[in-house]
Amino acid sequence: MGPVSLTAAPVETEPQSTESPFEAVKPDVPWVTLVHNDPVNLMSYVTYVFQTYFGYSKGKATKLMKDVHHKGRAVVSSGTREEMERDVQAMHGYGLWATLSQDR
Repeated sequence: MGPVSLTAAPVETEPQSTESPFEAVKPDVPWVTLVHNDPVNLMSYVTYVFQTYFGYSKGKATKLMKDVHHKGRAVVSSGTREEMERDVQAMHGYGLWATLSQDR
């Protein structure tokens, strides 16, 4: 037998993407600050804190305070994790029980 000639079949490749893999990542799910009901703070004080720290109107601050009182907790702010960590620390500074969580 004579020499065998091997020719490679063309190999198809997917086009190279110029996008960075980081560009395709979707932004994080928003985070929220939750204030929980406690037996210590007066409702008027909680309303005051929401007005003072967040700049909420008396009406909005009162509604959130009532949610805390009647439902056990309320979402008082939302944003990035870092912003919510700052808000939770501020609520602790005012003596309120607050946590952060990913919004669902």
